[in-house]
Amino acid sequence: MKRCGWPSTELDIAYHDKEWGVPVHDDRVLFEFLTLEGAQAGLSWSTILRKRENYRRAFAGFDPKKVARFTPEKKKRLMQDEGIVRNRLKIDSTVSNARAFLAVQKEFGSFDRYVWAFVGGKPRRNARKGRDIPARTVESDALSKDLQKRGFRFVGSTICYAFMQAVGLVNDHLATCYRYRELK
Repeated sequence: MKRCGWPSTELDIAYHDKEWGVPVHDDRVLFEFLTLEGAQAGLSWSTILRKRENYRRAFAGFDPKKVARFTPEKKKRLMQDEGIVRNRLKIDSTVSNARAFLAVQKEFGSFDRYVWAFVGGKPRRNARKGRDIPARTVESDALSKDLQKRGFRFVGSTICYAFMQAVGLVNDHLATCYRYRELK
């Protein structure tokens, strides 16, 4: 079974084979991936996958309504949590992003409806060979710019493109990867 070249650990392979690139329409899961992609900035995705369950526990199962109500005391306690990336800016941004996320839900009816509009409502299917996978695209630039305008942080274009790949807005599995065909 041929797969993309990036998964190297058991955890990476399981993530690649079951989740990466699968279209997501659940707002809670979209908030989870937006948070995790922001947390990954400057780190490896493998590091974040290893901490994922800790993130779920620390951030109330990624319920944006609960996270939006985190107090300064709660954020201070999170800085002591060795199970997550203890970066004050990333923790603060998760809380402020939850508030911005709720505002998007209110305006558009769901975050799902908002974010999928950036790809015309259906996954972009690329036929990548391996060296042609960009770090950003016109769509990720547009999403990043709009999220930032709405008060989101840790949502640069590269982070947005990784988010778009993760939640299936784009199918960037290599054309030779068995998942590429499965996600048609």
